[in-house]
Amino acid sequence: MVQVRVAGIALDPAGQHVILLKPLEDRAGEGRILPIWIGAQEATSILVAVEGADTPRPLAHDLMRSMLVSLGAVVERVQVTRIDEGTYYAEIVVSAGGGIHRIDARPSDAIALACRTAAEIWVSDAVLAEAGIVDEVTGDDDADAAGATIAPEVAEARVDEFKRFLDDVDPDDFRG
Repeated sequence: MVQVRVAGIALDPAGQHVILLKPLEDRAGEGRILPIWIGAQEATSILVAVEGADTPRPLAHDLMRSMLVSLGAVVERVQVTRIDEGTYYAEIVVSAGGGIHRIDARPSDAIALACRTAAEIWVSDAVLAEAGIVDEVTGDDDADAAGATIAPEVAEARVDEFKRFLDDVDPDDFRG
């Protein structure tokens, strides 16, 4: 298993949402990145959590978090465990009642809940090897490898390059 972070959410050329997961130890533009196609509602829910935005009413994942807290349960981590015929599978690992419970979930729901509970996100080595792509440019931070701030025009060029990549990517490229 490899611990990852949410590097971003994008739209593919068909207008479908893609969440981009990146190993923690990899810097922007290095290593691999895992794209997972998700629904619009899940993308919104993840963005709300990542950005810390307020909503007038709780979203479904906020309700899940509230229920877990009320029951004294803790989300220990979420794991993207496998791919089967292009479908990703995940588990939410919860500590409750003196034991550990593994709950089957869609990766998008697991990640949305992890973003709300500060739980770690992990991806199996096999999934990253099968569906991960080379990260040439992610545009997920404003610093270069040495930690220096990147000029806005350089950051914009990186984002433009990544958008061109998304224009050419096909979800079928990642199916087993």
